[in-house]
Amino acid sequence: MSAVQMHAGMHPIDDGLVRRLIADQFPRWAGLAVERWPSGGTVNAMYRLGDDLVVRLPLVRGGGEDVSREREWLPRLAPLLPTRIPEVLGAGQPGRGYPWPWSVYRWLPGGHPAEGAPGTSVPLAEDLAAFVAAMRGIALPAGPVAHRGGPVASLDAETRAAIEELRGIPEEAVDCAAATAVWEETLRAPGWDGQPVWLHADLMPGNLLVDGGRLVSVIDFGCAGTGDPACDLFPAWNLLSTEGRDVFRAALEVDDATWIRGRGRTLSQALIALPYYRRTNPAMAHNARHVIRTVLGGN
Repeated sequence: MSAVQMHAGMHPIDDGLVRRLIADQFPRWAGLAVERWPSGGTVNAMYRLGDDLVVRLPLVRGGGEDVSREREWLPRLAPLLPTRIPEVLGAGQPGRGYPWPWSVYRWLPGGHPAEGAPGTSVPLAEDLAAFVAAMRGIALPAGPVAHRGGPVASLDAETRAAIEELRGIPEEAVDCAAATAVWEETLRAPGWDGQPVWLHADLMPGNLLVDGGRLVSVIDFGCAGTGDPACDLFPAWNLLSTEGRDVFRAALEVDDATWIRGRGRTLSQALIALPYYRRTNPAMAHNARHVIRTVLGGN
């Protein structure tokens, strides 16, 4: 990850701070090795703690809200899902000058899948569809509103602003007219008129762990909540091969309007992410370019 700061208001975090927080609040783990874990994430810093634990600390104020959401909902969601999800083992509090809540989780093994690679075809598509279907089937009451879970129109101003920004970055070679056309088709599509469903709402490759081409864990539930089911179709364009995309859609029995909204939401996220992260987060910028090529190329 680039040394350039991703966000305004980021709190400095280093190995020493993590060691001090652990020693103060979880002395039983004070002797374990602490090592920064490279991550393409945008909201949290991650540190391995020994062999079996990982510490996640928000980089910005909004990340503290995600920590609270995970603490409340992960234990309720875990028994209802077919795939392992994070388990909070320690609820850290502000301290040593660090201002926000943070957590210690059980380490989940696996690697992140690569966009469009051969291993992103049928088996992974089937696993992802099973996870998404299980999320949609959850009946836990009083769930929070998912991040990005509201009407597509709520993304309009930010999406159009991102397209205009990309017009001024010729080296990214984004076909802004084509992006606008896809976005306007998204806005014309019928909205979701059913009951809100449970969503992970951030199914990026960096939030998926695979082994042997199969999904073994889904992580980072900071955006989770209820909303439009199109929000969990992101992997169709940000990860899966053409064959995998077809399998994913068929397994979830996605209607045309929901598919159009899902494609548009995924494109919107990529259009917004690319100018924001192109100098600070190579993983996010790379995936954004992949989505834009996939959607605008009709692949």
